[in-house]
Amino acid sequence: MFLTAGCATLHDVTAPRDAREAARAAPGAENADTGPDCEVAKCVALTFDGGPSAPTPKLLDILKEKKVHATFFLQGKGHTDTYPRTVLRMAKEGHEIGNHTWSHKVLTELSAKEMEAELKPVQDDVRRITGRAPVLMRPPQGRTDDDVSAVMKRLGLAQILWSVTAKDYETTDTALITRRVLEQTHRDGIILLHDRYKGTIPAVPGIIDALHRRGYTIVTVSQLVAPAVPEPGGVYRP
Repeated sequence: MFLTAGCATLHDVTAPRDAREAARAAPGAENADTGPDCEVAKCVALTFDGGPSAPTPKLLDILKEKKVHATFFLQGKGHTDTYPRTVLRMAKEGHEIGNHTWSHKVLTELSAKEMEAELKPVQDDVRRITGRAPVLMRPPQGRTDDDVSAVMKRLGLAQILWSVTAKDYETTDTALITRRVLEQTHRDGIILLHDRYKGTIPAVPGIIDALHRRGYTIVTVSQLVAPAVPEPGGVYRP
């Protein structure tokens, strides 16, 4: 198996809806109170990669004002080791924290030992800061394969890809970022943004407001798949 966010096929990944249906059909399944019921609500998950960075507190201010929780996939070098107070604030304000590797190396190009070296320091940083290690991760560039999945299973990490990208790393045009997100977003989608790029944070209030007007409930990744619990090593994408 080799996946990227652009070419993965349905049999390669588990869609949020499929995860929810399987969990509800399991013998003895109980519907825990995990937030919005995304079988009823029109849900979409908002995620941010590559932080925390100097601008991230401004994003957290916006999310707090809008009463929205997001999933942050954090990098280590220059990020979790540099902005621990921001990481702690994320956790205290109810955001979900995932792992985006120490230095953003493409995992499919690494040995198992090298992959672990990319993931474990971020696990340790987040655990030390918040008291809890991540259970979700996002592979850089969305690149994964069977070897990556095996390592993630050992580390207890589910892999979360995405269905919406603004490609905000290539533009500072806030209006363009907003338009790209809104054009691609559908029910059960996972939106990918980056809080460190200049045009992104100014786009977030408008994106949230537009999604709400369209009837979307904005949730974390774990809320999107609940009552399922993402399985370590598994790959999830709408």
